[in-house]
Amino acid sequence: MSEAKYKRVLLKLSGEAMAGDDKHGINIKVVGDICDKVKEVVEMGVEVAIVVGGGNFWRGRRNGEQMEKTTADYMGMLATSMNALALQDALEARGIFTRVQTAIEMREIAEPFILRKAIKHLGKGRVVIFACGTGHPYFTTDTGAALRAAEIEADAILLGKSIDGVYSADPKIDPTATKYDRITYQEVLEKDLKVMDSTSTALCKDNNIPLVVFGIADPENIVRAVKGEAVGTIVE
Repeated sequence: MSEAKYKRVLLKLSGEAMAGDDKHGINIKVVGDICDKVKEVVEMGVEVAIVVGGGNFWRGRRNGEQMEKTTADYMGMLATSMNALALQDALEARGIFTRVQTAIEMREIAEPFILRKAIKHLGKGRVVIFACGTGHPYFTTDTGAALRAAEIEADAILLGKSIDGVYSADPKIDPTATKYDRITYQEVLEKDLKVMDSTSTALCKDNNIPLVVFGIADPENIVRAVKGEAVGTIVE
């Protein structure tokens, strides 16, 4: 019998998580460690979708750079597709069937996003990796994760971050910051806690999707979160 608390989850990974300590590009060992835990979750009978960012390749406009915002955002979408293919390769090397679906059509390498196909794949035990965010500039991959989670009716979003939960302030800057075990979306918005951007937070709130925020440095946290163990912070 499955130990899982959730039947269907969406795992949101940042691009930086794919790079590990390298800070740029793809660290094969780090990706492999994450995929080992995804495999463990799949073998528990949980349906898994993944949304991945692209910050390990491209961070968009920084330091006053003059690149046009739409162009910068589309470049970021292409970065997410590279990470999605890397995840697909690592998962299939571990015997897990996958499908990459992109919000921007690139049919030689992936399927276009089609909701009914995605749900069918999930029902067959395949991991579906959503790339290119929402397919539109001015929206983050966090918004893409919230949108896809709502569309596939995920039971929860698992948000792997560089810190181990939601804090009252950035613990890297403020050593007095306190960690929340549970918090509401309304409080996140009112306190401007930057868990996700405000659009993503509001989308999760409006669709009643629980968010489990945890540190991805220990990939075992993925399994713990799926089991409903006390890990990180629950936003609901």
